[in-house]
Amino acid sequence: MTGYPARMLRIGTSGWQYRDWRPARGADETGYLYPGGLPQRLWLEHYAERFATVEVNNAFYRLPERSTFEQWRERTPDDFCVAVKMSRYLTHIKRLKDPQEPVARFFERAEALKDKLGPVLLQLPPTLKADLGALDETLSLIPSGVRVAVEPRHDTWFTDDCRRLLEKHGAALCWADRKSRPITPQWETADFVYLRLHEGRATPWPRYGQAALRAWVQRLTGVREAFVYFNNDPGGAAVIDAGVMAAAAERQGLAITRVPRLKVRPCATSS
Repeated sequence: MTGYPARMLRIGTSGWQYRDWRPARGADETGYLYPGGLPQRLWLEHYAERFATVEVNNAFYRLPERSTFEQWRERTPDDFCVAVKMSRYLTHIKRLKDPQEPVARFFERAEALKDKLGPVLLQLPPTLKADLGALDETLSLIPSGVRVAVEPRHDTWFTDDCRRLLEKHGAALCWADRKSRPITPQWETADFVYLRLHEGRATPWPRYGQAALRAWVQRLTGVREAFVYFNNDPGGAAVIDAGVMAAAAERQGLAITRVPRLKVRPCATSS
């Protein structure tokens, strides 16, 4: 991750392989990331020319082979950063129990990204109550120098003991938003912040309104470094909202990575 100052908002989306990010044949291409005639095999290159980071969400469902990670590294610019979601085998099937083999297998493959490997996200099941011992063991297996963010989704995790555990490992608590509202504490437990924006309340769904995005920019002001990923993928909302947030951040004087600015109609609401 070279070429950018340390105090930076790194803005991207959760994946890039979405068919509705290109127009139907013969339709107006305004508001779409991919031109209608661009073959899908070139979408990553097109995306990486317009964004400097992506979160690989589908690794959660099926862990890619090492060769796939190698290809992603070769096909993207030198300054590109790939955050990767940990396999659900560890988080949802094993539920953090006996983490040695799943963690080792994940990194044997993901390390092929080399210097382009960004934060690794551990998203926990919403039914998994706090198990600090299991989380401690899991985080102790993360290779030195790799950033990690943890996204708990059960309220029992939001305690002082959990906060201290994350601080001990230098792991970020994933900040999360759903329906234009924070659903996690805004703890700063690492030298970076990791934010996921899942769903806005604006029209058309699942867009975010400008007021909601400005509020998140305010929360991120003063943060040393933040990775921000829009997970509201349907209809290209993630790409559109990334550009709106980038513009709001620039107005606040914040440094941001490259983000496309798609020309679309404003949302029907500002929330």
